[in-house]
Amino acid sequence: MNPTTLWFIAGAFLILAEFMVPGVVLVFFGVGALTTSLTTWLGFTESLASQTLTFGASSVIFLFTLRKLVKGWFVGKSEDENGDLDDDFTGREAKVTSDIPGPGMDGRIEIKGSEWKARAENTIVAGTTVIIDSREGLTFHVRNR
Repeated sequence: MNPTTLWFIAGAFLILAEFMVPGVVLVFFGVGALTTSLTTWLGFTESLASQTLTFGASSVIFLFTLRKLVKGWFVGKSEDENGDLDDDFTGREAKVTSDIPGPGMDGRIEIKGSEWKARAENTIVAGTTVIIDSREGLTFHVRNR
């Protein structure tokens, strides 16, 4: 197999791997490999050393110049126009699955089929339906209905 084809396959693999690995980094190494494939096909990088240098330099340049722009496409935004976190859980009902002992102590609630950590100002026993007041990271603050 010739080097042009190998760099092309490596680039395609790295770009596809980006969809399985979070972070928006592999795509730039994939584009670097595709760039190396193109320069090799055009005859600019015939030796392994020049191909490796082209791959490394182009990958780093793409990573540092385009990552911030491209990350928004892959990850999206987590703030609305007012700068508040998007939170479609506030005001919804949830079921307590593990007792919430009281202030500063975590229990568990179920929302949309998933369990989450929850805190409350008073003790709430499992099986109780609660209202979600707010969210702090992955912990919901709830109150009795």
